[in-house]
Amino acid sequence: MGTHRFHGDERRFEVTADFVAARFPRARTAADVAGGQGMLARRLRKRHNIDCDVVDPRGWVLRGVSSRVEEYRADMAGYYDLIIGLHPDDALREVVNSARVRPVAVVPCCNFWLRDTKLGRDELLDAIEKHHAAYGTSERVVLDFRGPHNRALVLRPARMT
Repeated sequence: MGTHRFHGDERRFEVTADFVAARFPRARTAADVAGGQGMLARRLRKRHNIDCDVVDPRGWVLRGVSSRVEEYRADMAGYYDLIIGLHPDDALREVVNSARVRPVAVVPCCNFWLRDTKLGRDELLDAIEKHHAAYGTSERVVLDFRGPHNRALVLRPARMT
């Protein structure tokens, strides 16, 4: 990955980008929500020809990475072919709600779903799937990188099933 420092397994960017490109071969645009420095967005653009904006209010992206320095809202989803939340933190609920209109690949890492209830990893995935069931389908996927937060959900709107 070069000289950049990251928390967790650096392979998560490569693995996630390859997964997204294989699972959504027609996607040409994507939002990487809370994408930090933009390593996932960079990989998607360079290796898979998917134009990807990092949507993150922190504005920490690497030079050359397209970004929107703002908080992500579900009503932005219509602009993109795909919404990606690789550990989207506070934006988790907005990312999930985007799946009402666009496909979503989300890898939740922290309990930003229910502020007053502590959920473990599997309970968090269950809660998200239950919430989305009224709007479409979900599929669980284990991504091939180290750590407990490598469980993804692919959420699709009902009209795309």
